[in-house]
Amino acid sequence: MSAAIVIGADRAGAPIRIDIEELLATRLLVQGNSGSGKSHLLRRLLEQSAQLVQQVVIDPEGDFVTLSDRFGHVVVDGAAYDQAEIVRLAARIRTHRASVVLALDGLDLEAQMRCAAVFLNTLFDAPRDEWYPALVVVDEAQMFAPAAAGDVSDEVRRLSLGAMTNLMCRGRKRGLAGVIATQRLAKLAKNVAAEASNFLMGRTFLDIDMARAADLLGMERRQAETIRDLERGHFLGLGPAIARRPVSVRIADVETRARNVIQGLMPLPDMAGGAMDSLLMDEAAEPAPRVPTEEPAAPDAGELIDQIAVSQPLAEAVEPPVEPSLFAAEEDAAAIGAILAEMAEEPDCTFQAPAQLYQDFTVRCRMARIAPGSIDLPAFRRRFAMAIAGIPDDAAPQWRQVVALGRDVPDDLLAPFMVLAVAASEGAPCPDDDRLATVYGTRSSGRIRRLLDHLERQGLIVVRTDYGGRRSVGIPALGLLTQPV
Repeated sequence: MSAAIVIGADRAGAPIRIDIEELLATRLLVQGNSGSGKSHLLRRLLEQSAQLVQQVVIDPEGDFVTLSDRFGHVVVDGAAYDQAEIVRLAARIRTHRASVVLALDGLDLEAQMRCAAVFLNTLFDAPRDEWYPALVVVDEAQMFAPAAAGDVSDEVRRLSLGAMTNLMCRGRKRGLAGVIATQRLAKLAKNVAAEASNFLMGRTFLDIDMARAADLLGMERRQAETIRDLERGHFLGLGPAIARRPVSVRIADVETRARNVIQGLMPLPDMAGGAMDSLLMDEAAEPAPRVPTEEPAAPDAGELIDQIAVSQPLAEAVEPPVEPSLFAAEEDAAAIGAILAEMAEEPDCTFQAPAQLYQDFTVRCRMARIAPGSIDLPAFRRRFAMAIAGIPDDAAPQWRQVVALGRDVPDDLLAPFMVLAVAASEGAPCPDDDRLATVYGTRSSGRIRRLLDHLERQGLIVVRTDYGGRRSVGIPALGLLTQPV
């Protein structure tokens, strides 16, 4: 299923899209000098994909906290919590798939790097069952993955660089898709930048940065000068999630704004003659002291964890139907069954991680304007296994005995067992190794032989091979046998 968003338009006004599913697998690098529009680009990307995928934003300047007002992101103030609390928060974020902004603007550089590293490492080390797809956006990435030693200690630099390397090099298999933005490619560690397959290059002036940007875009060195001439908000895009050839992109408008950005000029105070001298030098002219305004205190870690736990991913937020039907529950159940059957027919679907399949399922439900109801990840894995076996509805009378038999089978073994049980129930030929391997999500015939041995030791099946070498599988609890093949 393709989930593309419009990021902007080309010179002719045609929309330029980013395929979010492809982006999750191939990552993105954004580069441009200060004022080139990087933050505007990231904001557009985050706003347009907020309803499609979980988002985690590492925000060193506090620019993206306003996403919470419009899109419900949970804001985590990095300066308000210690290391243990940051670990707890990051773990809950992974468990509950909450979209968050980690605001680090209240910390110095070394503390920012340490906090971001602990946070990213906790996301990376989540249990396998929590490897849900997520966009991890890191603004000012050259701070967290510097190419050379700077003003911070070597220990902090190694910690931060290791976390960024894990995100970009090994995060894909854990569902983490890095989106990194930097002012200068020369300041960003090469092993971090090299893992991105998609690029959006904005205006830059230094020769070394233009040369590296041109190399990444596949342009000749003499064409690198065009990067210097790009206007604010204009980027050159390339990559499997954007376009196969470099394309010019003018980033479209956004719905939210940073809180502290000053746009345009402000008029100077009108003080003629020596009025300004008197204001600054004359003690009698000193203005009354300004009453400080109290900033709202950051919630404690326990309160923020509760907020994360009750937050609902936008991808699962469903608008209520305008005209509720008396048969809404039955209609939704039928629609969910159709979605599961459609997913089960897609090639190589069984080779995807369960968390990624579940994310796809919730997005399809949202697009169909139905709620997945009580189907959480474990329930989804069992329903999807039944769909793979061709069982459209677990409540259908002819399948109740088969479904009840599968309740004692582990989730990862359920799909091949159900395929065998359905074949026995229908008196169909025994599925061959290739069919079982596809259902099991493997290419190894040896694993299928071990799988059959394991199921037989558990008493769930009986494998029979006749003198002609043909195999049939019996289901003792059903008293049924497949046809030999």
